[in-house]
Amino acid sequence: MTSDSSSSRPASKNNTSILDGINGPKDVQELESGQLIPLAEEIRKALICTLSRTGGHLGPNLGVVELSIALHRVFNTPEDKFVMDVSHQGYVHKMLTGRASRIESIRQYEGLNGFLLRTESEHDCYGAGHAGTALSAALGMAAARDLKGSDEHVIAVAGDAAFTCGPTLEALNNIASTTKRFIVVLNDNEWSIDKNVGAIAKYFNALQTNKAYSEVRQKAADFVEWMGGQSVRRLAHKLERSAKNLLFPNVLFEKFGVRYFGPIDGHNLPLLVKTFEYLKKQEEPVILHIITEKGRGYKPALDKPGKFHGLGPYNVTDGSTSSGGSPTFSEIFGRTVTNFAKEDEKIVAVTAAMPGGTKLEIFKEELPERYFDVGIAEEHAALFSCGLATQGLKPFLAIYSTFMQRAYDMIIHDMALQELPVRLCMDRGGLSGDDGPTHHGLFDIGYLRPVPNIVHMQPIDEDEFVDMLWTMAHYEDGPIAVRYPRGAGAGATPKEAPHLLEIGKGELVHDGQDVALIGLGFVHDLAVEARTKLEDQGYSAALVNPRFIKPLDEELILDVARRCKVICTFEDHVLKNGFGASIIELLHEHGVDTPVERVGWPDEFVEHGKVDILRSKHGITAEAAVEKVLPHLPRRAASA
Repeated sequence: MTSDSSSSRPASKNNTSILDGINGPKDVQELESGQLIPLAEEIRKALICTLSRTGGHLGPNLGVVELSIALHRVFNTPEDKFVMDVSHQGYVHKMLTGRASRIESIRQYEGLNGFLLRTESEHDCYGAGHAGTALSAALGMAAARDLKGSDEHVIAVAGDAAFTCGPTLEALNNIASTTKRFIVVLNDNEWSIDKNVGAIAKYFNALQTNKAYSEVRQKAADFVEWMGGQSVRRLAHKLERSAKNLLFPNVLFEKFGVRYFGPIDGHNLPLLVKTFEYLKKQEEPVILHIITEKGRGYKPALDKPGKFHGLGPYNVTDGSTSSGGSPTFSEIFGRTVTNFAKEDEKIVAVTAAMPGGTKLEIFKEELPERYFDVGIAEEHAALFSCGLATQGLKPFLAIYSTFMQRAYDMIIHDMALQELPVRLCMDRGGLSGDDGPTHHGLFDIGYLRPVPNIVHMQPIDEDEFVDMLWTMAHYEDGPIAVRYPRGAGAGATPKEAPHLLEIGKGELVHDGQDVALIGLGFVHDLAVEARTKLEDQGYSAALVNPRFIKPLDEELILDVARRCKVICTFEDHVLKNGFGASIIELLHEHGVDTPVERVGWPDEFVEHGKVDILRSKHGITAEAAVEKVLPHLPRRAASA
């Protein structure tokens, strides 16, 4: 772990760049007050230029520049703890804690992670990548502080979308009974990845549009001006009195035993600093409600906050991005399910705050009455889909593989146990590249494989993907899942009329007698490449497209296993309890002793980086597969 707080070289007025003088939080605290707003401007420019080359979470970070500066101005990390929900808005925090010179490496292999990471810096007290974790984790830290008798501050920073997430509300329910000193910052910008939905989103919107809130915003600058001769307590009292005129906070937050302050302008740096100086003295749990703009300071990000939540490289001038060429699996999913639904009125679509990422925005636009976005609430989404299924509807539940983990109990207890035909569409099944370990979809085979009554598939290309979605639309015997990768595939054009696949039946693409190569899904191309390399050396290699993870095509796999000298499986998943493990189990159950070599991800959390770099590092290659199988083959074949 690196220490980023040792250097404290304050920037002077004469420095051409204030940011260049920030080597740790102490430098922020030693700046003159008049340097804070120029520092915010420098940070915004640096983010806009840097992320245009690297990609990343631009909009969220532009929205928390002032907040991040104010937090480091008033509090002292690493002693004080900042716990950021999701933590994709942590780029500014990184820049203020000694990592500004490395911001060009954000999300690049061996560079800065795109989220907070405990092993990256002592100032990152808690890592994250999923929503709804901040309040619970921070509350645990506060409870530990109280037990130890120490006096550090614990600040949880959560967006308004996090309050649609179950763990956030569960934590809120426990704050008052757990600690007497705790600060929550509610960063309200009306967006998660897409526009927030549901009653809580409407609630926060009502706060923003209330006349009393408008008065608070109007008077915010005045508060700061007259603070020169007034006490901080008087400022806080006036803020609180204005907020209480809203009535709403008393209903939601103060009934939970958490004192509410705000809403205030989250881009008014002097006001934020003075407010935090007051709140840090309170001996009761408090929540500060700030209003921010996602994408502040960059018009393209303000105009399209969904797009600029997280994106690849873009043109700084107008925010334009280059076309990806072939449609992505997500785009094919959104268009295909929408087309199916136009012909089948029982089909409905459900997502958890991800219409853009899953491309169900297509369904939303064309069939809004059958589209449901439940917010960041994967557990509820799964149960809600179960309810739809009991009434004869056909729910397609689209959630990233890494987020479907949250609904695991519902998949077992509600879907599979009751044999409810919910269609689980797991986007980002496999490595997610630059997003790193919190977003890699490398565990869904392992967590679904042991569950009875469930079907699980993975296509090798876009055409087969459409066939699988068609099969899902007609499957009624229980839950059925499909995993598919991020980005575009091989560019296979789907047939005009999709085919209904026979459940549990794979495909023998090429026959052979020496080696059986079984390539699951997107990494089937590695099996194809390995076959070519082996045949160039004189070996006969069978090539199998399994299609189904569960149930396996036992007849096909046992046939090639009995005829070949070695099997090699390929999967974009961890090897532990993965697809290859299921092949080993199958052979053992039937007394077949053909050796099985496996190509897949190791038993560790895989770092972030470009997919080709990580595959090469971890041996997810055709060359590695050939090296694994050659020891099992006779030398005479190699010299043929």
